[in-house]
Amino acid sequence: MARAAGVVVVGASIAGLTVVEELRSKGFGGPITLLESEDTAGYSRPLLSKGVLAGEGDPSTALLPAPEDLGVDVLRGTSARGLDLDRNLVELDGDALPFDKLVVATGARALTLHDLGANDDCVPEVVLRTMDDAVRLRDLLGSARTVLVVGGGVLGMEVASAASSKGLAVTVVDRGAPMARTGGAFLSRMVSACARERGVQLVSAPEGARLVERDSRPAVVAGGHLLEADVVVTAVGCRPNVEWLARTGLSLSPGVVVDNRCRVREHIAAAGDVVSVEGSRRQPHWSTALDQARVAADVLLYGDDASPYINRPYFWTDQFGLSVKFAGRPTSDDPELVDGSQDTLSGLWRWTDAGHPHAAVAINRRIPIARLLHTAGHS
Repeated sequence: MARAAGVVVVGASIAGLTVVEELRSKGFGGPITLLESEDTAGYSRPLLSKGVLAGEGDPSTALLPAPEDLGVDVLRGTSARGLDLDRNLVELDGDALPFDKLVVATGARALTLHDLGANDDCVPEVVLRTMDDAVRLRDLLGSARTVLVVGGGVLGMEVASAASSKGLAVTVVDRGAPMARTGGAFLSRMVSACARERGVQLVSAPEGARLVERDSRPAVVAGGHLLEADVVVTAVGCRPNVEWLARTGLSLSPGVVVDNRCRVREHIAAAGDVVSVEGSRRQPHWSTALDQARVAADVLLYGDDASPYINRPYFWTDQFGLSVKFAGRPTSDDPELVDGSQDTLSGLWRWTDAGHPHAAVAINRRIPIARLLHTAGHS
């Protein structure tokens, strides 16, 4: 493959696309090649569960701007198979792509119960990660009466909410309380109450859930009970796509480990769901991918003069009549009400420690992200 070396970005989701946009906006005029394993145009993953699945928008509404408009060579349906660090080559099927600088933005894929050793019979699992997943699940919900979701995190509860809004009988199984790991006990109680009001059954299974097959259909064993439904959805997290880097000697656990400027090596950066900053827990959120991508582009252009990455945990979700915007990391205690009313489920709450804020949540309240982050002590 006769291509000029330049910047190669592996992965064309929001992290990879933002790197490309940042490089061009800051004057980089050299060649950029963007690799994407999927054949489709890039799309916004949050909109899959927040709009496409619920039927509120056509899949085309989730598409991202075309990077070709920025003079980028886009190779769709092309997967990186390996990385030769000595020769600066991204290895493809039977070919190789040279680079001067590289961005790893290969994201993550859905974690399954089989991955967790809880599906020994390899029953096919329904997940929600890609556009194809969203369209398939939307179609399945259209012909179902009952739905069972394994996993009570943000994605699992959004799936449950979408199914409930279609009039389906919904059950959610989780090791703990829904949304507790992400939003703490306060948000978990609020979401759980709203879910139950809409007829959703919440099943606690501290020992976990196991996927089995009954009468040629998937079912779940949890808490000693067999739970059956027309559609069973696995929503238990994601795992980083790092296998193509296995022979590089790079640190890949719990994701591609980068420094505080999203740098893997002097000429290699990484951003998005695949990244672990200085070995800490991955933060697979949209806002994190954007922030890391901007830093990754800067470090390729400016090296040590680039500003370091600042972790500002933030996510948003719409479920069961609640519009939630969350910043920071909550503790187990209840937050203080800053503005609004808990009785009307509309307000702004803040968690503090010794008078210092460290998390905030806005529920059914329009609020700029900057104000939410400031309230959470992350401005």
